[in-house]
Amino acid sequence: MSSRCPDARPAFALALAALLAGCGRAHAQAPPAARALRVCADPNNLPFSNARGEGFENRLADLLARELHATVRYTWWAQHRGFLRNTLRAGLCDVVMGVPEGLGPVLTTAPYYRSTYVFVSRRDRALGLRSLDDPRLRTLRVGAQLVGDDGANTPPVHALGARGITDNVVGFSALGDYARDPPGGAILDAVADGTVDVALVWGPLAGYYVARRGAPLALAPVSPASDGPLPFTFAIAVGVRRGDEALRAELDRALARRRREVAALLAQYG
Repeated sequence: MSSRCPDARPAFALALAALLAGCGRAHAQAPPAARALRVCADPNNLPFSNARGEGFENRLADLLARELHATVRYTWWAQHRGFLRNTLRAGLCDVVMGVPEGLGPVLTTAPYYRSTYVFVSRRDRALGLRSLDDPRLRTLRVGAQLVGDDGANTPPVHALGARGITDNVVGFSALGDYARDPPGGAILDAVADGTVDVALVWGPLAGYYVARRGAPLALAPVSPASDGPLPFTFAIAVGVRRGDEALRAELDRALARRRREVAALLAQYG
């Protein structure tokens, strides 16, 4: 009786399959990393941004990231002098959510909102101020947002100075007090409690303050929209590094597709 060796083919096939599978695992490429939308923002600058993601620029970043199938990754930096130089232009991030349209050091998208400086006064005073040429501004206590003493102050400060209105102006830092919420709210508190009669404030801050605090304040746009070459109204866009036209184009498309949601978001913040 002849003996037969057991058929080795099944065992060989299993071993070869296992070997190939092992090789495949060893050489397979890792899945691509999830895309990040790298944003530089101020960690305490409501209504624009904060580290808890409560500002409208935080929420806009989330909206755009979803449209780009990305996640937001923040670099936090106080939005004081040198912010763009130390963040976007230094390569720490790719996007800044709110910059004036056409700002020289960066590329900007189409603007997603336009706002203006506003007169803020108590409703019960019924001052009805609209123009920087109103003669009452020479005697009223006027609050104004200050940046510094090197010519980089806010447009209303320059306009008041050009009219010789200085002695009755009370300055408040436009950079804000980081112990406050919102940081720039001191100037609006001063109007509400009567420390000043009227203030000239950047519109988004004033609108947010009134909406959140329910303060009995009246807001009116500074008129006209410019004082010679000095503008009071600005179109605000998303900024990217110069040369990054591809990312700017992506963001422009995303802003266009989500136009209604962006408008609703801005309305929620006054």
